[in-house]
Amino acid sequence: MQPVHGCNLFIGGARSGKSDLAVQLGVAWPGDVVMIATASAGDEDMARRIERHQLDRPDDWALIEAPLCSANDVTAIVEPALVIVDCITMLVANLMFSQRDESEIDAHLTVLGDTLAQRSEPSIVISNEVGLGVHPETELGRQYRDVLGRANRRLAEHADQTYFVAAGQVLPLQPIEIAWNEN
Repeated sequence: MQPVHGCNLFIGGARSGKSDLAVQLGVAWPGDVVMIATASAGDEDMARRIERHQLDRPDDWALIEAPLCSANDVTAIVEPALVIVDCITMLVANLMFSQRDESEIDAHLTVLGDTLAQRSEPSIVISNEVGLGVHPETELGRQYRDVLGRANRRLAEHADQTYFVAAGQVLPLQPIEIAWNEN
């Protein structure tokens, strides 16, 4: 598997291997790699998770810590470089907690997706698929699941390739063409 130029979306469940795959592809990339990290260490558990991700990637990669990752963060990167955005799951949560409504989040991700798709070098964008699990118990949980689901769909529209990652394995996804035969 080799990412194509433009936007490559890796989507799957928690601990499915998305970030590991992105790191493997980054290590194999012949040029510079820029990691855009969207997580913030709001508690000890998250701090440990961030530290584990940092230990898993090479020290010579450039790091941009951007909890509200925007198109400006991407355009500031000097080409050529492989860009890894890890992850949209945290970005959407950060945008929601910064009081952005769903239309603002949609607009944010539309511009970000378009910017990533226009890059001359590959971009790898990581996000969780949260719609396959248990129905969230709280209203906020249901709202987050729905907003993230729509955000993932928006990014997939901009992606040149979309891959579903499960158990460390990759399955390419493709849009379906809808056309009815008139008989």
